[in-house]
Parts: sequence; C-alpha cells; structure tokens
Amino acid sequence: MMDPPGTRQNCEDAMSYVENGYTKLEAFRENGYVVLDSYDQAADPQEWRDIEYVDWKSSGETRFAPLASAYGDLECDGFWNHTPPKTDKDGVWVPANADKAPKLVERAREPGANIGRCRVIELLPNTYGETLYNVHRDDNNRLNPEGAGWIVRGFFNLTDNPDSVMVLRDDKDDPSTETRIPLPAGAQLIVDTQRLYHAVWHQGDEPRYCLITSWESGPELEAYIEKHHGRSSVESHPLSEEALAAGEALAAEKRAARAAALAARGQDPAFGDGTLRVLESSRGAMEQEQLSEA
Repeated sequence: MMDPPGTRQNCEDAMSYVENGYTKLEAFRENGYVVLDSYDQAADPQEWRDIEYVDWKSSGETRFAPLASAYGDLECDGFWNHTPPKTDKDGVWVPANADKAPKLVERAREPGANIGRCRVIELLPNTYGETLYNVHRDDNNRLNPEGAGWIVRGFFNLTDNPDSVMVLRDDKDDPSTETRIPLPAGAQLIVDTQRLYHAVWHQGDEPRYCLITSWESGPELEAYIEKHHGRSSVESHPLSEEALAAGEALAAEKRAARAAALAARGQDPAFGDGTLRVLESSRGAMEQEQLSEA
C-alpha cells in the first residue's frame, strides 16, 4: 500500500518523504529550493558560446540551446508534446550541441539522477516589474507516474551576473513570500519549479546564460545535494520598498492588459499566465499551454 500524502518513508530513507504519491527530498520541504556551493568555472571553456540556439520564447526575451530533448532533436518542446508523449525524464542527448559542450554535459550528469530536459538559456536584460509579470510554475511532472521521484530543476549560472537574481515566490501575488537569490558566475541552485513561481531579474548590458537541467528526485540527487552542502534557506537579496511597489504596479498593469486581450479574443484570461490553473482544471485535455523556463 502506498504511504499517505506527506508521510516519511522508512528510516533507511529518512531524507525523503512521499507526498501525493511522489517521492520528494526533505531538503525542499521547507522552502522549495536548495542553494549549493558555488562552482569554480574559471578554467572551463565557455561552451555555451559554441552551441546552437533556437527561438523559444519564455519568461522574457530568450533563446535556448538544447543539450538533451525528448528524442534527441534540436528542439525545446515539452516532452509530453511529442509522439509518443512522455514525462520530463529519459532525455536524449542532442549530438549537434552535446558534442560541443562536454563539460556542460558532465555537470548535468554529475548527480547521477535521471535527466529530462537539459538546455542553456540565453536571457536578455529586463526589469523587476517584467520579472514579476513573468513569474510562473513549470509543469515538470505531467505524465510522471505515482511512485516515481518528483522532478525538480537545476540552475547553474554560467555568466557573471552578480546584480541579477532568481526571484522565487510561494504565492505569485504575495510579495512577502518572495526570495531573491543572486546569480554570480558559478551560482548553483535546485528549485521545485512546479511548486514555486520563479523568473530571473537580469540587470546588465549583456545576455545571461544558464544551464537548466530537469532531475528526478531520489537517493542520487539527495547525495549530490549533501556533497555540495545544499542550503534550504538563504538571505534574500535586499530591495527597497519603492522598487518592490513599482515592480508590482508594472506587473499588475501588464497582467491586466494581457487578460483583456485574451478575453477580447474569447480565450480564458488565465491561459498561459504562469499559474497552471487552466491546465490543472482539465488535465485530460492536454492543453498546449505555454510553460516557461527561467
């Protein structure tokens, strides 16, 4: 019989628990994210400059370079949107890019956990208000069978962006739930992006590059987090009340304009708004709701 939601497994696996039929890691229970030791990449080649990017719009002005996709093609669509569909696991390396980026592939494979989507994101500079407008949750576990490990995502910052931050929220509309994590070169964090709203506020003049990898929760990922001294809580990067208020105002204005435009076309104003409400209300329909990356 499956353990009831939220119960721990046996004492030999005390750092994981079962919730809604999925194995989750204790490190994520409190806040939904883990910050690892910084990675010293000074001696690594800048492989993200040599791989091929495809247009794939996400939370901001973005392109992506897939290293692993559903079936090894140079594309970025959700694994569930293929024939046959599958969950965000068992990704197939894309030879055109993976062969040019062995160090990035090595870093993605280091945990030893099952890998789904693996790609490098290119994000152009944006504002805090635009970031709040773009915060979203990811549909990582669509088609993931009960009894499997919950899928989370790793974010390894490749460029040096000390003034940029990953914005995380438990509640999209509640600023008090926000944590902002700085993104200098070598910053490494793992986020339960189906639980937390997230997007990156990227300040600067040049694009930001980051390696994003989907991993299945389990003993391999747990050991990797322990090896790299994962912290489940960090101090949020400071931001003035004036900046917070201005960002909220801009995000609200953009959301209202978007909802009105969708309603005028006869579409659900909540479709693709980052909340997954449309998707979760009618799972069987497999809506082509645009889901984003950070």
